Amino acid sequence: MELTIKDLCKTYSNGHRALKSVDLEITNGMFGLLGANGAGKSTLMRILVSLMEPSSGTITIDGFDLSKHRKEVRTMTGYLPQDFRFFPKLKTWEFLDYSAQLGGLKGKSKRSEAIDEMLEQVGLYEVRERYANQLSGGMKRRLGIAQALIGEPKLIIVDEPTTGLDPDERIRFRNLLTKVSNRDVIIILSTHIVGDISSTCNQMALLRRGEVVFRGAPEDLIKEAEGSVWRIQATLEQFDEVNTNYNVISTIPSVGGWDIEVIASDTGKYPAEPIQPNLEHAYVYYMEHFLEQAI
Repeated sequence: MELTIKDLCKTYSNGHRALKSVDLEITNGMFGLLGANGAGKSTLMRILVSLMEPSSGTITIDGFDLSKHRKEVRTMTGYLPQDFRFFPKLKTWEFLDYSAQLGGLKGKSKRSEAIDEMLEQVGLYEVRERYANQLSGGMKRRLGIAQALIGEPKLIIVDEPTTGLDPDERIRFRNLLTKVSNRDVIIILSTHIVGDISSTCNQMALLRRGEVVFRGAPEDLIKEAEGSVWRIQATLEQFDEVNTNYNVISTIPSVGGWDIEVIASDTGKYPAEPIQPNLEHAYVYYMEHFLEQAI
């Protein structure tokens, strides 16, 4: 399974260029698409699932040109949008049955078996008779991923899937996607939450103002920030000054002051120690420090 995106552009009628010559090659497994809100992630996702036309460029999915074979591509694609909605008058299993029919899963007994298996997998079997609008927020997101997975699609696209979930539900969701990614599938996880990428994806891309500015493994991005992440020991009097002069990642109270993690080439007069960057550090470094210098 392979997804190839070449020179993809999208300009809206108001002149806004949402995507600028996007080139990506994605193979089996979990692929993370990381970027701030407004970076163009949702536009790219909507184009991939045929809900929006690109201005130019090509997309090939498992050998099918998306512009010429929309029906074939749709049958192999599962999609969980950011603003997932459902029919409130349908029970949980009824909604999943409806989704399975839309996905081309034929035969009532075959659908029933697939629905029960999927409800077990996402932990919703015990509430299968509950109306969808009576589910908790976390359960609704699980129902959303269930409808994206029903019928075993080869391409699964999830847009901001953990937004609004509590920590336990977020971990459950990540674990489910990781389990599914062991199949012969591509899962594209589009998010602005760095932890979702670092916990699940072995390949990723950074999208900034409609352009791909990094493509590779998370550990490769982390290497970019080595030597540029510091923990400053600031006094109470220095707190505001440090926050004004540096890209601050976190602040933790300490005895007599603050431990402040910053992105910087050096820390000048402030006592500090270098720390090993994680993906969040690297993301801030790349998006706010390295790229700003390149402008």
